[in-house]
Amino acid sequence: MTTWIEPESAEYDEQRKLFNAMIDKRPRLIAACEGPADVAEALERAARDQLRVAVRSGGHSVAGQSSNDDGLVIDVRPMEAIDIDATARRARVGGGCTWAEFDAAAQEFGLATTGGRVSTTGVSGLTLGGGSGWLERQHGLSCDNLLAVEVVTADGREVRADDTHHQDLLWASKGGGGNFGVVTALEFQLHPVGPMIIGGLMAWPADRGPEVSRAFRDWADDAPEELGTGLVMLSGPPEEFIPQHLQGQPLIAIAVCWNGDEATGMDVVQVMRDLSPEIDLVGTMPYAGLQSMIDDPPGFRQYWSADYHDDFPDEALDVFLDGGARRASPMSQHLLIPWGGALARVDADATPLNQRSASWVSHPFATWEDAADDAANLAWVRDYREANAPFTTGGVYLNFIGDEGDERIKSAFGAEKFERLTEIKSEYDPDNVFAGNQNIRPKVPA
Repeated sequence: MTTWIEPESAEYDEQRKLFNAMIDKRPRLIAACEGPADVAEALERAARDQLRVAVRSGGHSVAGQSSNDDGLVIDVRPMEAIDIDATARRARVGGGCTWAEFDAAAQEFGLATTGGRVSTTGVSGLTLGGGSGWLERQHGLSCDNLLAVEVVTADGREVRADDTHHQDLLWASKGGGGNFGVVTALEFQLHPVGPMIIGGLMAWPADRGPEVSRAFRDWADDAPEELGTGLVMLSGPPEEFIPQHLQGQPLIAIAVCWNGDEATGMDVVQVMRDLSPEIDLVGTMPYAGLQSMIDDPPGFRQYWSADYHDDFPDEALDVFLDGGARRASPMSQHLLIPWGGALARVDADATPLNQRSASWVSHPFATWEDAADDAANLAWVRDYREANAPFTTGGVYLNFIGDEGDERIKSAFGAEKFERLTEIKSEYDPDNVFAGNQNIRPKVPA
């Protein structure tokens, strides 16, 4: 049954709240949907009342595309059932589940698939945009493990897309975003993961940046695929596990996720441990714990961007370090993530995503509290991207960015794949009902 939430409803403000506090949209109506029939009913009402449509799951879209002003929001969070088939290593996950919920269910059987690095992120939104996570070098992106999707299309049809039915829709759902319908369930391939892995954080004072960053690049570039990692510049949080003299101070750190033989993993990690980090929290821990290690609560202001790189020379590292030193907020993070491995071995035509061979992703991630600091934080991200431009490929992973215009959307797919996506959009959503996203417009509008 659909629960209709209006501005006068007691739960309205809580239900419309998104992860990014910069976004304060006020939809005319929120439809909390428990199943596909409810979604079809909501779409029918939107058409009857001529309301723009947004689809909300985890609500982590940094551009606020999970909501709108004076429109209708289809909230799929009530669809949270999870069914794990441990024998077949498959999972069926409701469209409203978060990665915390999915990971917890799969880890009961020592299984997982590549999921987001923040556990409160919605499974459907992350997967539809590609799905980068700690396991990607070993098992590919989330979308590479997507076996089927159940979708309600713009005209209210319930469609299952898998390897025998609506293969075009399944292909488009592996990175093409929420452009083609409302996803009510997803099916994934699972892999043996944990439940105990080697994970955690090592950190050094920021003045060790040149030495640590170069060692990290060479180490991560040649690491076994069992290693998921990232280089990050941040400020030491006021936590008991951070030495007092480093709290509030700029740090350079690495995150570690090793899913493999423990002794081998410790040998691999030792390369960075030999640089004598002042903070060393890397050890055996639950995979689900690592997945929630960098969770931030909602309520902060956010602005992110990203770029692909085929390599990351010393000059690019110097720009990265300078950008990290210039962060406008101590809450902001500056990330460099190695790709490759299984992620790059996926056939180039298997998903809409372009430049699967990229070796690195740079990801300035601005977070702050005060609206008076908006301009400074947006400028920090944009200034870094401008300085970093000579080292980029022109490609981008859309889940890491906000609303940066049509050309950036096209660059995520490349001309040929973008053309194919517009054709699929024309078939399943000719009126562009699902425009509240990194939008792909129909090739031939209805």
